[in-house]
Amino acid sequence: MKVSFKERVAGVVRRIPAGAVMTYKEVAAAAGHPGAFRAVGSLMKANRDPAVPCHRVVRSDLRPGEYNRGGERAKIARLTDEGVTVRDGRVKR
Repeated sequence: MKVSFKERVAGVVRRIPAGAVMTYKEVAAAAGHPGAFRAVGSLMKANRDPAVPCHRVVRSDLRPGEYNRGGERAKIARLTDEGVTVRDGRVKR
């Protein structure tokens, strides 16, 4: 049975540990479609599954970006609660 792109993306994002992030581009590449970073963004925007930690996916410039559960401020709060450093509006790796 063929696994859909959406399922591959969700699988990649589920494996991002607390305290870590991946960019939309990195998620797309890990899901087998390196050019589909905008599609990853659309999937994360529509994600309502709490098992898929979409707040751990950030922009390529390491800015947090939007979050469908409260906007950028809520995303930053979730990331910092997990130990991610956000300084001057960017995630520090």
